[in-house]
Amino acid sequence: MSNETAKILIVDDEEIALHNLKHVLKKEGYDVTASQSGQRALQLLEEHSFDLVLTDLKMEKVGGMQILKRARELNPDIEVIMITGYATVDSAIEAMKAGAYHYIAKPYKLDEARKIVREALEKIGLKRENSRLRESLKVFQGEARLVTNNPGMKKLLAMASQVAASDSNIVICGESGTGKELLARFVHACSNRRKGPLLSVNCGAFQEELLANELFGHEKGAFTGAMETKKGLVEMADGGTLFLDEITEISLAMQVKLLRVIQEKEVMHLGGVAPIQVNVRFLAATNRNLAEEVKQGHFRQDLFYRINVVALNIPPLAERKDDLPLLIQYFIKKYGALMNKDVSNIDPEVVDILLRYDFPGNVRELENIIERGVALASGDTIEVGHLPEDLRGTCFQTFRRKSGAIPSLADQERAYIEWVLKEQGDNKSLAAQALGIDRVSLWRKIKKYEMEG
Repeated sequence: MSNETAKILIVDDEEIALHNLKHVLKKEGYDVTASQSGQRALQLLEEHSFDLVLTDLKMEKVGGMQILKRARELNPDIEVIMITGYATVDSAIEAMKAGAYHYIAKPYKLDEARKIVREALEKIGLKRENSRLRESLKVFQGEARLVTNNPGMKKLLAMASQVAASDSNIVICGESGTGKELLARFVHACSNRRKGPLLSVNCGAFQEELLANELFGHEKGAFTGAMETKKGLVEMADGGTLFLDEITEISLAMQVKLLRVIQEKEVMHLGGVAPIQVNVRFLAATNRNLAEEVKQGHFRQDLFYRINVVALNIPPLAERKDDLPLLIQYFIKKYGALMNKDVSNIDPEVVDILLRYDFPGNVRELENIIERGVALASGDTIEVGHLPEDLRGTCFQTFRRKSGAIPSLADQERAYIEWVLKEQGDNKSLAAQALGIDRVSLWRKIKKYEMEG
């Protein structure tokens, strides 16, 4: 905490002592308010915000202990230093137990007072910084934060919020890295089940037998090594939501078992004899076309209709480039907070490169790029050199089919030539050399594409 921002209240019924301490602390640059009355000090605490209080312990009517108590009631983060001519062990212990930061006995040395005030303010600064970091981590860890400016995504979120209030099962479709699990968390947070558990499982990460055990649990002795009864995720999610990621990876046999759980709202432990009633909402996600999987015979039609009551389709990042600036700033703030680094800016050239890139890994890839940039940045700005090596030379879009017109080969060539010219400082000889053509050929292309005005 800087001296200019620190606000200090001094309370002492001895006029000379009050004047001297106020004079010393004001010379240090602090914003100092002084009161010769304990009653007036209580009013000041009600009316103003202070960081630190220095108060005499023994005063008429209202003493230092009353001021300490009221100051901490109004602001738990405030620090209080006791000053007294009654330097007894008992009074010191009482003040410290009540929450006083320090105890100074009169007559005290001014250098000692300066030192204790400085240390108290440093403690306050650290507490506030830790609190700020904790709040930042709360924002960036575990909360369903969907950042978007894209009209299509806003409609999707509005729809997700609307259907969240129902108990309908939902399938979330989208390419890998688009944020399907994040949308599932958003749905759960908007639902009537938000106070219940949200559990998730990646169906593609387990073999069939292991997945059955993970989902349904087992009884003691159900198989070799089953030393005790274990609840499955379906049972553990009772009253809440179970998110089945990559649901198309489930075998047809397992799909039959899952269908029964959804239809009958009950689950049977492996090795069990009695069904267990469950109240679970199912959210599923896939990066495949689920209807096409049904046609191909890879996914049961009856399960499809049970799980696909509502479909939410997340577009790839390449189709919502208008979200890039907002997402970039969000991830800079996120990783700046997580790494405790003061990174807040990004070089415009980096933004230009990212705008030209089509992100086959979607938002997850962008997040990794920004995380890397924050980690490598030595100042407050992410620069081109902080990008992955294969991205630094990106100058035109990758050839990925998107909605709308496909850019022509001529459009791509023109964009590439413009970028090379810019990189070579508009030196046509160097640009021609980089392009692998002679100056005459480059001149013809410049003329063809009307690149010189």
